[in-house]
Amino acid sequence: MILVPGWMWCLGPVSRAVGAGLAAGVFFGAFVLVESGSWAGAAVVFVVLSLLHGTRVARRMERAWPAARAMSGADRAAVVRATRRGEAVADPRLAPSVVEYARALRRTAEEDRLRRRVVLLVTVLAVALAVYDTVTGSTGETIASWLVVVLLLADLMWWPRCRARLLAGADRAAASARRVTGAGHATGDS
Repeated sequence: MILVPGWMWCLGPVSRAVGAGLAAGVFFGAFVLVESGSWAGAAVVFVVLSLLHGTRVARRMERAWPAARAMSGADRAAVVRATRRGEAVADPRLAPSVVEYARALRRTAEEDRLRRRVVLLVTVLAVALAVYDTVTGSTGETIASWLVVVLLLADLMWWPRCRARLLAGADRAAASARRVTGAGHATGDS
């Protein structure tokens, strides 16, 4: 949910699934095509990942912030935009939703801690595979393997800082929203 761009919240659940699924399917299908040269393999990866990843993202978004269901797409997008930027939401009636979305981001980030260890392990394995592909593999295999290593290293170095900035902004936006609504005093949140 943290990586889902704000504009996707404007969409309904099916459109969110299609958007997230197509992005993953195209991205990983291209990897298969570069690595193997197989259009059939790329098509299978595209179809399978589009369906599975799209469904997973839409369901995870729905579980993380269930109150979004009752909001219009424009309201969801305004809440997400303000929260992610760490700004006060322009419409005071959306302030409680900013607090809810900020909590959802925080919960999602906590649930994602195990993922960091998995990414580190996968990066080590990807480096070993890239070295092996460089020595024994085709040019396509070598390119695909090292590209995966670069993406994983970027994720390990870039993502923690980006997530910290995002959560700090969400905390600022939630604090601003609590001042508007007085929700922090009524619920005992700090």
